[in-house]
Amino acid sequence: MSTFRQLVQSERPLVLPGAHDALTALLIRQAGFKAYFIGGFPVAGVRYGVPDIGLLGGREFWDAYRDILTANPSPVLVDADNGYGDVKNVVHTVHQLERLGAQALFFEDQVSPKRCGHIAGKSLIGSAEMEAKIRAAATERMNPDTFIIARTDAREVVGMDEALRRGERYLRAGADGLFIEAPISVEEMALIGKTFQVPQLANMLEGGRTPILKPAELEALGFRIVIYGISVLMRYVKSIQETLADIQSGELKLSGTGVSFNEYKRLIGMEDWSRIENTYR
Repeated sequence: MSTFRQLVQSERPLVLPGAHDALTALLIRQAGFKAYFIGGFPVAGVRYGVPDIGLLGGREFWDAYRDILTANPSPVLVDADNGYGDVKNVVHTVHQLERLGAQALFFEDQVSPKRCGHIAGKSLIGSAEMEAKIRAAATERMNPDTFIIARTDAREVVGMDEALRRGERYLRAGADGLFIEAPISVEEMALIGKTFQVPQLANMLEGGRTPILKPAELEALGFRIVIYGISVLMRYVKSIQETLADIQSGELKLSGTGVSFNEYKRLIGMEDWSRIENTYR
């Protein structure tokens, strides 16, 4: 199996669907994706029922990430938020995520409590402080292949010029890739893509500030990593709402329209467990 770092070089681009729980991660693997993404926004909502506005700490996210990584050991990019503190907390976060099996992660330059990159009300730490965090993460990672991406939320807070300036500084501090969050137009995305000759990440967050483009279009703009982090989640929630409304109505019009019981058992590996049970019982 290729590593995340190798996939960044070989794929055009590397497309990462988002997994918000273990079942989603399992289905992503069965669909044939070579790697995937775990984001704080969907995990906060699905596992804890709260928005991603700094209500949760590292331990709560790591517990969720462990379940997801167990279901799909493919190369994964993990949202490491702002490291949950200063440089020592950042290094601790890197080590914890590496032990869980994460091959790539990104840190953002928001102050605590941080917020989802497409929710208003963010504040930034100083660029020098963020540089120190990136330098610590890159230097102290246990596995030299762990792919460190620096994320800046400066575009929305102070503008594109500062976002580009911070991106340059974070790369000099040792980041392997760059993530300038929440550009608001294709023109801004093109500017980002041509400014830096390093692997860059585009976040295709449905309903967010950034235009939703196809992977080939993003590759043409200069992006090597593309995350569709909440696309599955949005449809998952809609399906639950429609099913509950159907049950509440008493009509049961949706009965039998999902996967069959036998198909679901197949997807979660029931046949293998039955084989083991029958062989060794």
